[in-house]
Amino acid sequence: MTETSRIEQLLLKDRLILSVAMVGIFMIAAIYTFFGVGMPMSVFEMTWGEMMPMNMSEDMGKSATMSSDSGMSGQGMGEMMMPAVWSARYAVLVFLMWWVMMIAMMLPSVASVILLYSALIRRGTDTSKAPQSAGFFLLGYLAAWAFFSLLATAMQWLCELRGIMSPMDMTLTSNLLGSSIMILAGIYQFTPWKESCLQHCQSPMQFLTEHRRPGLKGAFLMGVEHGAYCLGCCWFLMGLLFVGGIMNLFWILGLTVYVLLEKLLMNQVWNKFSKMMGIGLICFGFHLLLNDFV
Repeated sequence: MTETSRIEQLLLKDRLILSVAMVGIFMIAAIYTFFGVGMPMSVFEMTWGEMMPMNMSEDMGKSATMSSDSGMSGQGMGEMMMPAVWSARYAVLVFLMWWVMMIAMMLPSVASVILLYSALIRRGTDTSKAPQSAGFFLLGYLAAWAFFSLLATAMQWLCELRGIMSPMDMTLTSNLLGSSIMILAGIYQFTPWKESCLQHCQSPMQFLTEHRRPGLKGAFLMGVEHGAYCLGCCWFLMGLLFVGGIMNLFWILGLTVYVLLEKLLMNQVWNKFSKMMGIGLICFGFHLLLNDFV
């Protein structure tokens, strides 16, 4: 067997191992997210509740009447409607909710980069550590999104503390703040920071060759750096979850697909669509803002 054939077989084995591992991580994260990440309601219940607020109100009214007729107090229903007490345990739970959701949303878009990085390591000098290096790269990438999840948890706590977020469906109740996030997210689509970060995410080969570091520690730091660039692309878009609903299934799927296409498609048509989305966010944000004054 020639050296080239042996390397090709190792590359195929690496792709299989890493692909199975990433699919497994994605499935666990997605299922955990959809079932509510330990929250009182699942993603499906929260999404359905946002779509059918009138039906929920009617059902709650019927439940309250039935409880009254049967001599039961509305304590059980009241407990469901009460905002969560932010204990240390609940804060950790919210952080895990954000982080696991980010893993499920961002892993599809970084999978090709992980496989490419493993292939580059395998063709280098330290070929035996290709899968381990790819694993540490992925850990570094997820660490960057853990940092974002920590900030998102802090913002959610602050919003609930100020009474501007619904504790039931985790959606901002302040039109001013929600519209401001949408307008800023739209404006950010046109900034040089967005363009610079997006170029790094769309050109993984250039990033991996220019920022290459030796060893497992170097792989981890490269993952953190690549995650930071992806975070620079998407952090305002992920902030839209506060507007549409943190656990709203349609917003989660929509943003996941958009981020994936944004990183994979580099043609002029997509660039125009991305700018059109920015304009749409700005216009809709001003529409929400003007509703407060009408």
